[in-house]
Amino acid sequence: MAHQSTLIADNIEQYLHEHENKDLLRFITCGSVDDGKSTLIGRLLHDSKMIFEDQLAAITAASKTSGTTGDTVDLALLVDGLQSEREQGITIDVAYRFFSTEKRKFIIADTPGHEQYTRNMATGASNASLAIILIDARYGVQTQTRRHSFIADLLGIQHLVIAVNKMDLVGFSQARFDEIVDEYQAFAQNLNATDIRFVPISALDGDNVVNASEQTPWYFNDSRYAGEALLSLLENVEIRRDKNLTNLRLPVQYVNRPHLDFRGYCGTLAAGVVRPGQRVKALPSQKIATVERVVTFDGDLAAAYPGQAITLTLDEEIDISRGDWLVAADESVPLSNAFSADIVWMHDEVLTPGKLYDFKLATRDLSGQVRHIDYQTDVNTLEKHACDSLSLNAIARCEVELTAEIPVDDYRQSPGTGSFIIIDRLTNVTVGAGMIRNAVAANDTAPQTDWAAFERDLNALVRKHFPHWEAKDIRSLL
Repeated sequence: MAHQSTLIADNIEQYLHEHENKDLLRFITCGSVDDGKSTLIGRLLHDSKMIFEDQLAAITAASKTSGTTGDTVDLALLVDGLQSEREQGITIDVAYRFFSTEKRKFIIADTPGHEQYTRNMATGASNASLAIILIDARYGVQTQTRRHSFIADLLGIQHLVIAVNKMDLVGFSQARFDEIVDEYQAFAQNLNATDIRFVPISALDGDNVVNASEQTPWYFNDSRYAGEALLSLLENVEIRRDKNLTNLRLPVQYVNRPHLDFRGYCGTLAAGVVRPGQRVKALPSQKIATVERVVTFDGDLAAAYPGQAITLTLDEEIDISRGDWLVAADESVPLSNAFSADIVWMHDEVLTPGKLYDFKLATRDLSGQVRHIDYQTDVNTLEKHACDSLSLNAIARCEVELTAEIPVDDYRQSPGTGSFIIIDRLTNVTVGAGMIRNAVAANDTAPQTDWAAFERDLNALVRKHFPHWEAKDIRSLL
């Protein structure tokens, strides 16, 4: 593996250079409770020699009190770090771990399987390119399997690896594996994912996790299957084409003006490719200019790609400020103060249409409201039904109305500019996250203020910061 390379002793600088330039894959593990997600990650780290001796000694000792694998070391304890997780034998928080091989670097997010932690799972999936969905070979596709597949698909993950775990408990039966594959493929007709692969594994014993297992010769001899161990699949999956290199999107984060002779527009390129000489358009002003330089800390670039932090200089001084976008001059991007979006609600206090919130979209901050909830999706059955409010962990298609007109991107086309978070104006807490689907008709009238909600918020603020005023709680009166 990468950290065992002979270059460490022979040429450490070359080793560090090669390691720095390796491709990075972010992926999540998800599935039903006790499907073995944490054990799988522990097995990946252990078999790829990425566990230090002191870590192994610590989990060996912890296995005697918190382990679930009898006399053997419980590798799940590598990621189940919270005391409450170890006591219950489940994952609650999103645990991140890093490891690398000779081909690629990886960041793993171990997400919880319980329905009440849907928001945690959505958080872990938001930056992932691939999802490993575990299925217990004894039980097949479960309700939580469908729920996690739906959430991964909602967040635009294109690569799904269906790991049928605990194959040792069904005698590594090909018939059982085929049955689960057929069952999941029937369900996957409802998903947008373009790359779905299946692999039979035993995370506890390590079969087909890092090394190919002799227990499943049928898996490697059948053209219907990938025929690779799980780690090999992760090393070889192609993710470079997932990035949008067509539609230029640069949300301006900062206008850099160090002296009179330099004005640059800084930001992280969300999509597309930008080069000197390219004609760009500022939104929402619609002013057009030509890129003169693509500036970085390491020097000017001939071209910049998604994910790079850059500064653009233009041939004309046009009005651009934080929150504006730079796009290709010939591209038509809809401008509207209203759009349709899928919202994941993340707070105990319910979302009610009409209440004012702060919205953060890319580098833009502005106020707005959810003016209507089209439908809520039952994450277990995927059925859609009408509702008047959203409670914790609910997912719904909503219409959002803002106080100003903004450019609107579909999340599936450009996640960096098609996503947003919702912030409570009183507590400054993030209460929701959303994925934009399309612009809707702009509303020229000002949003209707929910004055009752305003009075409740103001009353709560007064009671919190001025208790000596002895203001009464008015929630029961409104």
